Amino acid sequence: MSKHRKLGRPTDQRVAMLRNLVTSLINNGKIETTDTRAKELRKIADKMITLGKRGDLHARRQALAYIYDKQVVHKLFEEIAPKYEDRNGGYTRILKLGPRRGDGAEMVIIELV
Repeated sequence: MSKHRKLGRPTDQRVAMLRNLVTSLINNGKIETTDTRAKELRKIADKMITLGKRGDLHARRQALAYIYDKQVVHKLFEEIAPKYEDRNGGYTRILKLGPRRGDGAEMVIIELV
């Protein structure tokens, strides 16, 4: 078994999609997506918030290497990460919505706790 899901996409498209999902989640606080995408997104979002909790220059540069929007990284380090100072992981919550009408894919809302 591999450590990550391929999500039916080539590597470059999958990485770009996950970067966009992480950016949207941090920017908006919650997003609606499919169940498998949310489970992959949870891993990366938790790592980004952990980087924000570290707060040093190296962590900021690592976050900027993954999230291209500087305002979102600033929001992550200045607003979101301080809320989770006393929490050791588990920064996201997945709420199931049911199947999507078109193809029956399981839809969820993933949000920051």
